[in-house]
Amino acid sequence: MRLVVLGGSGAWPTAERARSGYLVEHAGFRLLLDPGYGTLQALLTHGAAERIDAVLVTHGHPDHCADLNPLLRARALRDQPPPRLPVFAPHGALDAVLALDRPGMLEPAYRLGEFTPGERLEIGPFAVETRLLPHHLPNAGLRVAAGGAVVAYTGDTGPTPELLRLAEGADVFLCEATYVRRVPEEDAPYLMTARLAGEYAAAAGAARLLLTHLWPGTDPAAAVEAAGAAFGGPKAVALPGLVAERDPATPPGPGA
Repeated sequence: MRLVVLGGSGAWPTAERARSGYLVEHAGFRLLLDPGYGTLQALLTHGAAERIDAVLVTHGHPDHCADLNPLLRARALRDQPPPRLPVFAPHGALDAVLALDRPGMLEPAYRLGEFTPGERLEIGPFAVETRLLPHHLPNAGLRVAAGGAVVAYTGDTGPTPELLRLAEGADVFLCEATYVRRVPEEDAPYLMTARLAGEYAAAAGAARLLLTHLWPGTDPAAAVEAAGAAFGGPKAVALPGLVAERDPATPPGPGA
């Protein structure tokens, strides 16, 4: 299984970095996680829009789903549109973004599969566990498994014991880290720090930690340093173009 980072900036895209967006590939199947602001342009550097096989969205904030609209436009408005794109999201999460165009314009381009966080999904070769994680909107943490490898992705979340189960033995733990060491009090239940991400990664026995959703202007080195106070394994900030891929000869970690 291969993970490609398309973006990872928090709140809004910067000149260098799109919002949340990740491409997960296995056995020729391409699953797009969270097409946030600016991610379509990054995605198109990895292949045409019709090469995406499915989309999975963690929650309805536009910085995690707004570029679903241009992705569907790029498929629906072709002379020969590809088959309907399976799109999975928590109930109601995509109502706003799917209503951006005139009624019916994009309906032939997608097939919506809504779920309640906590349900299991089968998407192509991927077995996906979803977990309800605390955020301002209902947010589904994702545990995506295929070929003996696991990618765990938080979406946006605050601290919760569910993160330990989500990331247990994951080959890659893609974790919310909006702040470096302290979250403002009003957002403390709903967002995390790089320091906390490191603590959860260590406690869960994750093999590799990728920090995402950093507030624009945050020094990536400072975030990595804060995570390293607790997590001694490989770690980095999820920057565009970063690729995480487990060698098929490497045995899966615990819980994989």
